Amino acid sequence: MRHSSRIHCLLTYCVLVYCLLTLNACTTTPMRNTAWPGGPTLLSDGSSAAQAQQALLKQYQAWRGVPYALGGQSKQGIDCSALVQITYAQHFGIQLPRNTEQQAARGIDIGPNQAIPGDLVFFRTSPSRNHVGLYLGDRWFLHAASSQGVAVSKLDDPYWRRAFWKMTRPQ
Repeated sequence: MRHSSRIHCLLTYCVLVYCLLTLNACTTTPMRNTAWPGGPTLLSDGSSAAQAQQALLKQYQAWRGVPYALGGQSKQGIDCSALVQITYAQHFGIQLPRNTEQQAARGIDIGPNQAIPGDLVFFRTSPSRNHVGLYLGDRWFLHAASSQGVAVSKLDDPYWRRAFWKMTRPQ
């Protein structure tokens, strides 16, 4: 195994452990904004942001490492907007559009300090391409990255910080 692959595996493992520990902490430290202000709760059954975070981590476990494929919609290969669309349909019962631009237009814009698990994070990765991910909490997000497939990344990573465009809450 190459050195960079070992580092990537170790980082991915650390992120997963961190996220799981964060879920345990939810029982003692309530998350702010458990419901979307002025809108429905994230889940159609009225579940909290902590439960949304658990659903997103479950989705990550199911899709982790699936390679990126532009236009892909399966475990053979998936792109970012398909991952978002499938996750919302499977876990939240909400139908979102198929492409990133339509997903960005569908929700209400929110600030990063208002974000709760399940909100969408958008990036401008080039003049002609956008990218979308699902906010997990604590500045982490789930996405299908062209370089590593389905993964969890930190908004504070220099690449993502530079490319950050906006966050939305789908309606």
